[in-house]
Amino acid sequence: MINETLLRRVPPILRARDFRLYTQDGRRLVDLWQYGGAAILGHTPAGLLRTLKNTAQRGLFAPLPHPQEKRLLKALATLLPGMTFRLYRSDTALRHALEAGGFPEPVLWRPFRDSALPPDQPCIPVLPLPWSDALGVLAVPPETAAAFPPSEIISAVILAAATRGVYDLIAATPARGQVSYPRIEEALANEAAAGRWLRQGIYLHCSLQRSSPRSPDLNDEAYGKIFTHFLEHGFLIPPDQNQPLILPWVLSAGEESKLAELLAKAI
Repeated sequence: MINETLLRRVPPILRARDFRLYTQDGRRLVDLWQYGGAAILGHTPAGLLRTLKNTAQRGLFAPLPHPQEKRLLKALATLLPGMTFRLYRSDTALRHALEAGGFPEPVLWRPFRDSALPPDQPCIPVLPLPWSDALGVLAVPPETAAAFPPSEIISAVILAAATRGVYDLIAATPARGQVSYPRIEEALANEAAAGRWLRQGIYLHCSLQRSSPRSPDLNDEAYGKIFTHFLEHGFLIPPDQNQPLILPWVLSAGEESKLAELLAKAI
């Protein structure tokens, strides 16, 4: 869940290009949130924007049956082989359907982090989409698929964008998940950073539950200070401490050095 109070600390954003945000007051921010993973391939992926434009020009906004649904299911089966999929008009609708049926919360599958799915366990894949709540995808083992709510009819515009995003993820593997930043890796080896950040590939999880096994829990105020500190130095981190920081595909030498310095210092 997005912490709106934290997000309001961000200056108004006029445009986004790749992994950088440009504010109304002339600042440039490096995006380490990436919309929870919806912008994991950048904010301006050419193929996705072209697909959106072509589909929107045909006026296919309403949730009506369309062949694009089968294309998305085929793309998802390539990304996550061996699974069956349910499609919902939003992530919220997906979760409401699960709650109504008494199903437990599925795990999130994040690209470039999870190479394999837990056996016999449903999951929600995090996909690159311009709208994080425009489509909810549930991946379930075939033998348990009948127990889950059926798919809803999705707008062809959303289906086309999601299909392009899935194929772009496949094409980006493994390069996107193998970014190497020596200064950041050195910073994370720092004792203070090691107790604060857990790295899984391109993901950095902020461990604020405890700074040491015997220390008390830290609250949202502590994360708010970290959020503001990064923002003041030109980096946007997630406005929710339960979401990981995502390393961009590209960082300049100066951006890498500054980020490494921030990660190495305890706040």
